[in-house]
Amino acid sequence: MNLSMFIPEVQILEKIVRPLIVYFFLLVAFRVAGKRELGQMTPFDLIVLLTISNVLQNAMIGPDNSLSGGLIGGLTLFCANGLIGRLTLHFPRLARLLEGDPTPLIEDGRVLTKNLRREVMTRTELERAIRKHELDPVTDLPLIKKALLEEDGTVSIIHQSKESHAHQHRSEKLSETR
Repeated sequence: MNLSMFIPEVQILEKIVRPLIVYFFLLVAFRVAGKRELGQMTPFDLIVLLTISNVLQNAMIGPDNSLSGGLIGGLTLFCANGLIGRLTLHFPRLARLLEGDPTPLIEDGRVLTKNLRREVMTRTELERAIRKHELDPVTDLPLIKKALLEEDGTVSIIHQSKESHAHQHRSEKLSETR
């Protein structure tokens, strides 16, 4: 058995620092890229995700391909992720800084085009998200009180029932005739 696969070729501190730098780079890059990258992945986004992992692999491991070096790098990533998770739990401002706030996409049946553009989301992608909530993007749009692009990239929809909307619509028409 070859023992060199267990012995790191670079210093342990370097094996810890390299993954930390890549981790924080990716944290910032995904924050800048927007929420859509996380939940509404297109084939192009998947290509970027797959290739970025390959590109950054060498930056994380350097010239070391040892088993223990890989385990140290992996453990470092898990520890950094756990630390960030705990810090964001105790410091809501840090959570908002790293994760952002939900972005309104629809308010009171009106699509907020400016916010769609800011999140680099197409109308087609929004309509797909509406259909996932078993609503029709054309006929049910007036029922949608609010649609939010959440921090994790999913779209949440708050809507009123069709019966409630019909009753409200009749009430509005009655008040207009008075």
